[in-house]
Amino acid sequence: MASVEPTAEQLAAFAAFEDDGGPIVMINLLRYRERAAYAAADAETPCSGREAYLRYGAVAGQMVARYGGGMVAGGPARATVIGPESERWDDFVLVRYPSRKAFFDMISDPEYQACVHHRSAALADSRLIATKEGGLL
Repeated sequence: MASVEPTAEQLAAFAAFEDDGGPIVMINLLRYRERAAYAAADAETPCSGREAYLRYGAVAGQMVARYGGGMVAGGPARATVIGPESERWDDFVLVRYPSRKAFFDMISDPEYQACVHHRSAALADSRLIATKEGGLL
């Protein structure tokens, strides 16, 4: 099943996780539409899904920085080594936020909300997975 926007239940569950106030890293897996699916009311110039995501990224990147975060890594998703053969991704992006609060503050910001339509139009499917900075080792 394609997933592009978080549900209210998913956001509430993420907000309810135990939080030490420390940094988080969001894993973004992205599959683009061939053509961006803008609503007529958006009055946007037609483009590819990837181009629409770049429109989103231009604003979202500034917003992430404003809230103290930054991109850790990103690029093409070359091949699924472990996972369903039917599941493929075009790109991945790892974004670090100084805290979960910073993430929620950013996604609530009206300036951020004004660019989300580009992300929605761009993506055929996505995953956004919250992790704690650090690791198992």
